[in-house]
Amino acid sequence: VQLQASGGGLVQVGGSLRLSCTTSGFAFGDYAIGWFRQAPGKEREAVSATDCPPSNTYYRDSVKGRFTISCDNAKNTMYLQMNSLKPEDTAVYYCASQNGYSGRYYYENSYAYWGQGTQVTVSS
Repeated sequence: VQLQASGGGLVQVGGSLRLSCTTSGFAFGDYAIGWFRQAPGKEREAVSATDCPPSNTYYRDSVKGRFTISCDNAKNTMYLQMNSLKPEDTAVYYCASQNGYSGRYYYENSYAYWGQGTQVTVSS
């Protein structure tokens, strides 16, 4: 099982980034897949999650209206379009997948597979 996150970088306040998570070795789309982030000195938190193709999605309140999660089932890839970025979005972003049904998309412990992180830095 592999999840590979990419697309992070340095961007100014108000800018945009698109993160990608390419996956292999498991049945992409069978269960929820999501994005988490961890800022320095803080606990990892759920950002957004969805089933693929998206019918049930989760966004944490602070990113609603700015971030959009999407999937390409043909490519086994998930995306996170991040617009209107703020300094508080600065973190290492991780993608993860569940390996069984769980209605708690925001619950970190319900995710079995994790990718390495990609750094997102928003400068003011």
